Amino acid sequence: MTAMQQPYPFPFAPWVWRDAVALFDTRNEAVDDHDRPDVGLLGYEVEAVDGRIGKVDEANAVVPADCLLVDTGTWLTSHQVVLPVGAVARIDHDAKVVHVDRTKEQVKGGPEYDADTFDADEFRARLGDYYTESYRTAP
Repeated sequence: MTAMQQPYPFPFAPWVWRDAVALFDTRNEAVDDHDRPDVGLLGYEVEAVDGRIGKVDEANAVVPADCLLVDTGTWLTSHQVVLPVGAVARIDHDAKVVHVDRTKEQVKGGPEYDADTFDADEFRARLGDYYTESYRTAP
């Protein structure tokens, strides 16, 4: 593969929604009124390419709108990771599922959410680097 060739037809943009129209559930006009369209995704299940990984955490508003806070823990434990919205492949509003183009292992292995360091530039850089690299090694 030459330097100009990429394994995908488009560069991975971790901080950009792929399909902004899919964010809005047209059956629920209240979602359209939010300043943050991702608020309408609270509680949605998150499905990786190889199965269910967690759900969009109720505290999603603490992260920027170009990210989703996902709780991948069990009912006994909480393990919160942050996904850049570029990892969202599609949203099924009828089933209330956010489909991501990563494996469960890749999502769980992502940088864990830490309220004390999340806004730090180095955390965002680490998050972007992790998901950009995982895109290069996609199944």
